[in-house]
Amino acid sequence: MELKGKVAFITGGGSGLGKATAKKFIAAGAKVMLFDLNPENAEQAVSELGTNAAFSAGDVSNETDIKQAIEKTIDRFGNLHINVNSAGIGAAARTLGKTDPMPIEQFEFVIRVNLLGTFNCLRLCANEMRKNSSQTEDAERGVIVNVASVAAFDGQIGQAAYSASKAGVAGMTLPIARDLSRDGIRVATIAPGIFETPMMRSAPPQVREPLVEMTQFPKRLGNPEEFAETAAYIVNCGYINGEIIRLDGGIRMSPK
Repeated sequence: MELKGKVAFITGGGSGLGKATAKKFIAAGAKVMLFDLNPENAEQAVSELGTNAAFSAGDVSNETDIKQAIEKTIDRFGNLHINVNSAGIGAAARTLGKTDPMPIEQFEFVIRVNLLGTFNCLRLCANEMRKNSSQTEDAERGVIVNVASVAAFDGQIGQAAYSASKAGVAGMTLPIARDLSRDGIRVATIAPGIFETPMMRSAPPQVREPLVEMTQFPKRLGNPEEFAETAAYIVNCGYINGEIIRLDGGIRMSPK
């Protein structure tokens, strides 16, 4: 599916990987709705991206928030072809702390945002996509790009909740691709390594340097533009479906 003339709904679009993806899509001729929990970030991003971008604020795990944002997308741009789910949170806590087990509410919150939020958004976007006319010779109607993490496969100490949430995103990729095949909607997942997001740029050397050392080549953190290029390639390449793509410079995470 060509990006030119298409409409994308990007969660976590106010900063980091989502914002970089929005910029890439708009440069290729798409229009973008940024969905973000932080309205200030989203509004600032739209001011930078121009008239082919709009934003809606809300919680990815809230059905009403997503439905309202999708309605806003259709009202503003007339359609919805692409969904990129980059919204997520990180949290670190050992299963057993020094005195008590990890609070179950903390585990549940991470799962709710990262896993349930991704599914909530993609199911509602897919419901809109299936109304589209065929966009390609293969009768393609939509593309969904989810975001997992290398932590889905080699999570570190203290990442039980985060790893479980991202492993869930990876694990549902193929069954959802199978579910949506009859509607002409493709699904793929990117599993990023450590990227130069605003959080990582402000991290001290003692945090950054071990992560760079675990990366095979190139010896650096990933650029958000490289994530955006991968998301754009998934949209453009009609034969990518049901796949999980590690984008990590060959990193394999050590226990800590």
